Amino acid sequence: MTTIKGVLFDFSGTLLRIEPAESWLRAALTASRTTMDDAEIVRRAAALERAGALPGATSPTEIPDALADLWKIRDRDARHHRAVYTGLARQVPLPEPELYDALYDRHMTAAAWQPYPDTAEVLAELHRRGIRTGLVSNIGWDLRPVLRAHGLDRYLDTCVLSYEHGIQKPDPQLFALACQELGLDPSAVLMVGDDRTADGGATALGCAFQPVDHLPVDRRPDGLRPVLDLVG
Repeated sequence: MTTIKGVLFDFSGTLLRIEPAESWLRAALTASRTTMDDAEIVRRAAALERAGALPGATSPTEIPDALADLWKIRDRDARHHRAVYTGLARQVPLPEPELYDALYDRHMTAAAWQPYPDTAEVLAELHRRGIRTGLVSNIGWDLRPVLRAHGLDRYLDTCVLSYEHGIQKPDPQLFALACQELGLDPSAVLMVGDDRTADGGATALGCAFQPVDHLPVDRRPDGLRPVLDLVG
């Protein structure tokens, strides 16, 4: 068996988790200086979640026909990503039109993301052992400032983001780029992620794969620690 010399991680649901829809909506309301009754906030937040309007949270229960084609390629281009998620949000009536962009802008802030309890510990230990590490994400915006704000960027050797390359997981090309950035053959690289289809696509290239559960941070205290037992 080839010794693992590098580890690639997914972002959302693997290293960090997006905030709940209610706090997301409250933050956007505050940013846009819009008031809404508390009970209404709870109702609208639930509706936004059902619509799949919060990136990194649950997928839409139903994708509108007008957005169906764009949904499939949303992570290949920043404009597609914003158009899809603001479009999903617009299915839910909100008091001010600027709120839809305020919601999208909020989800790109460090405050909207919380690392899993063992994220920093596992990344730091891999770094200490001399293991090359990177991040591979299907995403439509630059997440590096979020990593930096949470003190995680120092442990990562590369970030390969789908929208910067016009390629999205599970396309093996995206994983190949990440392996090249690490300077490692795919057979020496482990991919860790919460999506067995998208992240598991790394196995087509010869990478190993370790799944984790996409759970709230308080329900997954040590989901990443098994990675430490798999590396050399």
